Amino acid sequence: MIAIVNYGVGNLFSLESSFNAIGQQVKVTSNPEDLKNSDKIILPGVGAFGDAADKLFSSGLAEPLITEAHNGKPILGICLGMQLLFTKSYEFGEHDGLDLIPGSVRDIREIIPGSLKVPQMGWNALHITQTGGIFANTHEGEHVYFVHSYSVRCEEQYITATTNYGADLTASVQSGNVYGVQFHPEKSGNVGLNILRAFCEVK
Repeated sequence: MIAIVNYGVGNLFSLESSFNAIGQQVKVTSNPEDLKNSDKIILPGVGAFGDAADKLFSSGLAEPLITEAHNGKPILGICLGMQLLFTKSYEFGEHDGLDLIPGSVRDIREIIPGSLKVPQMGWNALHITQTGGIFANTHEGEHVYFVHSYSVRCEEQYITATTNYGADLTASVQSGNVYGVQFHPEKSGNVGLNILRAFCEVK
């Protein structure tokens, strides 16, 4: 069973529907016991980092999520959920994340040309820097759907794909059993479904 963490922030229905479409049993839950009893965990998220982090920690779900990550359970953060995997965010102040992967979350306007619109919204190509894992079924240059104004800055060893929006932005990450994607696989058609299928196969 795959647990989708419900902490009041996230596009839960679309995610649940996507997993149902690929024949996977999922449970949308706010019960820490479900995280413990699951085979894998999905951490979704939309909105502002600080608000989401407050909800995640106050819900009592952050601690079991960290425990399961340290125990080796595969975890996939999606969009803001990916950002929450990192140490800190500087979105409207400074906020602590789960610190499962070292790095920070910063405004994309610091590195992209001023002529480009923020947020980055729409389909963009993936440049895969580490094959296999969640990209076992994905090809270089395939397009996925992004909506974000902030992006992760971390060491190159954790970055598994980038996307170019006037500058190279982190599109996906991995540290051991902890995975993250900045884009929305549940809104990315067959490419997104193939990424979710590959996550279901990781050990």
